[in-house]
Amino acid sequence: MMASRANLTKIRLVVLDVDGVLTDGRLTYDSNGLESKSFSIKDGLGIKLLQKHGIAVAIITGRVSAMVDRRAKELGIDILIQGREDKLSALEELIAEHEIDLDHCAYMGDDLPDLAAIVSVGFGTCPADAVPAVRDRAHWASQFCGGAGAVRELADYLLHAQGRLDAEIETWLP
Repeated sequence: MMASRANLTKIRLVVLDVDGVLTDGRLTYDSNGLESKSFSIKDGLGIKLLQKHGIAVAIITGRVSAMVDRRAKELGIDILIQGREDKLSALEELIAEHEIDLDHCAYMGDDLPDLAAIVSVGFGTCPADAVPAVRDRAHWASQFCGGAGAVRELADYLLHAQGRLDAEIETWLP
């Protein structure tokens, strides 16, 4: 399913899952039991570009992780909800608090806990490696996997639809 360009011009908030979206979904533990995650620099720039152009970014994740807290701070993401398996409920609380309509939200998730949020927002999206039940119901799927540029592609897609990407690219040229 493809969202219309008109719907994309209304997007004012992008909500992201972490594991499988901002990361590749793998958990790595060292011999001391310490966990590590890898985040894409390209996704980080995409988030910064969204913010620069007035689109807020939030994170809703089912797990709690100091690494996610650190990455959110590095990227200037003020809306961070951790430890919430019911993503739609968390999203509804978030939009009520910030007075944003669901139609003005995009959500990127990769697995069943994200499904209700994906089908409820104006633009439900997923990485290329999302589970089939999610991919089949999303408005749009990235050609990139989670943790490997899917969020950056979403950012570029939204900025292009809102007529802002070409001007942004020009700012990076001499």
